[in-house]
Amino acid sequence: MDFNKRLGKERLFFDGSMGAMLQNKGLAAGELPDIWNITNPNAVLDIHKAYVQAGCHMLKTNTFGANRLNLSGAPYTVNQTVSAGVALAKEAAGTDTYVALAIGPTGKLLFPFGDLDFEAAVAVFAEMITAGTRAGADLVLIETMSDTYEIKAAMLAAKENCNLPILVTFTLDETGRLLTGGDIPTALCLIEGLGAVATGFNCGLGPAQMKALLPELIQHANLPVIINPNAGIPRLHNGKTVFDVTPENFAGHMAEIAPFAQITGGCCGSTPAHIEAMVKSCRDIPFAPVVSNDATVVSSYGKAVVFGKKCVVIGERINPTGKPRMKQALRDNDMNFLYSEGLVQVENGADILDVNVGLPDIDEKEVLAQAVSGLQRITDAPLQIDTANAEAAARALRLYNGKPLLNSVSGKQESLETILPLVKKYGTAVVALCLDDDGIPGSAQGRLKIAKKIIAAAKKHDIPPKDIIVDALTMTISAGGDNALITLDAMDAISKNLGVHTVLGVSNVSFGLPERERINAAFYTLAMSRGLSAGIINPLNAAMMDAHYAYNALTGADDNCSGYVKRFSTQASSLPKSEPKATTTTTSLYDAVVSGLRAEAEEAARAMTASVPPMEMINEHLIPALDKVGKDFERKVVFLPQLLMSAGAAKSAFETIKKHLSQHGGAQEKRGKIVLATVKGDVHDIGKNIVKILLENYNFEVIDLGKDVAPAMVVETVLKEQVKLVGLSALMTTTVVNMEDTIRLLRKEAPDCRIMVGGAVLTAEYAAKIGADFYSKDALGGVRYADSCAKN
Repeated sequence: MDFNKRLGKERLFFDGSMGAMLQNKGLAAGELPDIWNITNPNAVLDIHKAYVQAGCHMLKTNTFGANRLNLSGAPYTVNQTVSAGVALAKEAAGTDTYVALAIGPTGKLLFPFGDLDFEAAVAVFAEMITAGTRAGADLVLIETMSDTYEIKAAMLAAKENCNLPILVTFTLDETGRLLTGGDIPTALCLIEGLGAVATGFNCGLGPAQMKALLPELIQHANLPVIINPNAGIPRLHNGKTVFDVTPENFAGHMAEIAPFAQITGGCCGSTPAHIEAMVKSCRDIPFAPVVSNDATVVSSYGKAVVFGKKCVVIGERINPTGKPRMKQALRDNDMNFLYSEGLVQVENGADILDVNVGLPDIDEKEVLAQAVSGLQRITDAPLQIDTANAEAAARALRLYNGKPLLNSVSGKQESLETILPLVKKYGTAVVALCLDDDGIPGSAQGRLKIAKKIIAAAKKHDIPPKDIIVDALTMTISAGGDNALITLDAMDAISKNLGVHTVLGVSNVSFGLPERERINAAFYTLAMSRGLSAGIINPLNAAMMDAHYAYNALTGADDNCSGYVKRFSTQASSLPKSEPKATTTTTSLYDAVVSGLRAEAEEAARAMTASVPPMEMINEHLIPALDKVGKDFERKVVFLPQLLMSAGAAKSAFETIKKHLSQHGGAQEKRGKIVLATVKGDVHDIGKNIVKILLENYNFEVIDLGKDVAPAMVVETVLKEQVKLVGLSALMTTTVVNMEDTIRLLRKEAPDCRIMVGGAVLTAEYAAKIGADFYSKDALGGVRYADSCAKN
C-alpha cells in the first residue's frame, strides 16, 4: 500500500479533530491531549476507530503538541507519548489506513523574532520524528504552521531523521497571510523546495473561508492539495467551545472544494459525523490532475520573486570586489554598513540582494551566516547567497528563511559533486556558471554544452530545470571585441534550447574602460532584448535603472507604464530625476527604528543625547517612528517580522535614553502597569510575548506572568500591583474556558480593571460573551487599546 503511488491518482481523506472528541470524553480544560495516549488510551483508540469507520484513509496521531517544550512538566517523555500515540493509531488503522505522525508548532517564535533558536527547533521536531518513525508511522504531517521558518525547521528534522513522505499544511488568516507575514506563494515555494509530497491549509478557518483562498493555492501549487478546515469559527456556548458548521453543511462546502483538492479532511470541531458526510459527498467527485506550472521562484519569509515577465534586478553592492569601503566594513565586522547597503538597494528597485562576503582574512562561514540572518531581519527581499566556500554556503542555506538563490555551481566536477547535494537538501534555486575544468569556452556553443552538462547532473539529484538559472558569463569587451556578442548568443541559445532562465553579471562587460555606466546600460538593454531573465546590477546607478524601466515600458512588461511613470514623475519623489538615494554612513533615529536597525538606533540615540532633551527624542522621533511602522502594519504594507525588528530597534534606543537620564539625575516616567498572561492550561505564548515587546516600546510597565497561569495568580497580581489593565491570551480551544474563569474572577475581585483578550481561537463576539472589554486580532491592536486606556 505505497502512499506515493496512490497520492494524486485517487482521492484520499484525512480524519477530523482529536481535541474536540477528547473534550467530549472528558478532557479537562488546559489538560494536554497528548498525555491521554498513556493515561486514557482506550478513549484515543475509540476516536481513531470512529474515524476509520467514517471512511478516512489517514489518521492523524494524537501527538500534535507532544514536544519537549510542552511536555517539560509532564510525567511522560516525548518518546513515551509519541510512541504510544503512534501505536494507538496503528491499532485502529489496521492494514488499510495510513498513520500520519501529527506535528504541530512549538508555540514559540524562532529567533530573531522570538527566543527559540533555529537549531533548537530542529532538535525539538527531530525528537518527535525519531520516536514516531521508530514506532511505525507511515507519514509525517507537519500541520497548523503559521511561520515559514518553523516549517523549515520541522521539514529539515523530517528529512534528516526519516525517509517517510512529508505532508505540510499551514494556517492563514482570512486575507491569506501567515502570522509572520508570508503569503501563499512564499509558503508554497519553501515547502515544495524542501520536498513535501503534498501541501495545503488546515485550521484557523472554516470551509467557506478556505474555499475563498483556494484559487490562489491552486494557481501556485505544484503538489497535490490538502484542505483540512475547522467546522467553522469557534464560539463559546454554556462554557464550552462549539463549532457551528454541521456535518451536512461541512460536506456541502467540501463537495465544492473537492474538484480542486486531492486530499480533504477536517480539523478543529470536525467529528466522525463530519468526515463520514464529507466522504459520502466527495468520494466520487473527480479532481484535476496535478500540473506543474514550471515557474522559477525564489523567496524570503514574506516575499516571492517569480522569474519571467520582467528582468529581475539582483542588487550587486554587497560584495567586496572593487569596493574598499565594503572590504573594511567586513574586516571590522561593521554589519550595519552591510545592512544599510541592502536597504538602500531595495529602496532603489532591487528585487533580490546578492550577498558576498568573501575575503581571505575573515571567517566567511560565520560572517556570511551573520549577514544573511541580519538582512532577513530588516528586509523581505529574497537573497542570492554568493560564495565559493561550500561550508559557508551550507551554513547560510540552512539558516535562510525561505527559498534562496545560490550563486553558484559550475561544470567543474568538484563543484557538481559538492554544490548540487546542497541545492537538493535545502531546496534552493541555483546559478549555473558556463565554465568547467577547461575554463570558459570562447564560443556560444561551448557554453551551451556546459549548461546542458549541469542540467543533466542536476537531474540525477532530482533538481528540476526550473531551479537552474544559467549564467552565460559576461566577459569584458576591452579584452575582445566580440565578447559581448558571444555572451548574448550563448544566453539566447541556452534559453531557447534548454528552456531555462538566465542571469548575467552585467557590469563585467566594461572592465578597463572609461564611462563604464554607458557601456553597462547599453549592454543591459541588449541583454534584456535577447531574453535576459535577471541582471546582477547596481540599483543605485541611474543609467542602469533608467534602462531597466524604459525597456519594461517599451515591451509591455510594465503595466500601463506605471513603474516608468513612478520613477520619473517629479510628484513621485523629492529626489532629482534619475538620482537614486545613495548609502549614507549615518542614519537618523527615526529611520533606524523604521528600518529595524538596532545598533544604528542605539548610536543615533546616543548622539542625540548631547543636544536633544530625552522626552523630545521619545515623543518626536521614537514614537512617530513606531506609529509609522504600526500604520504600515495595519495597512499590510509591513508584517510581523518588520514590526518586531522596529520594536527591537526602539527598545535599544530607549535603553540608551534611560541610561542618559539615570546618569543626569532624571527618570523616565512609565505610562502605567499592565499584567499579561497566557491562561491556565495553555502553553502557547507567541501572541503574549509579541504584545509585551510592543507595549514596552510604548513605555508601559509590563508584568508578564508567563503561560499556564491560574486565574487566582492573575487576580492576586492585579490587586497587589494595583493594575488597571490586564491582557489575556489563549491559542487553544480547550483553554478558552479558563480565560472566561479568569475574567469572571477579575470582575468579582477587581471590578475597576479593564480586560483585553486575544488569540487564534477568539473573535470579537466570543470575547464579548466571556466578559472582556476589548478583543484584539493582533498585537498592535492591544497596544492601541492600552494607549487609549492610558489617555482616559
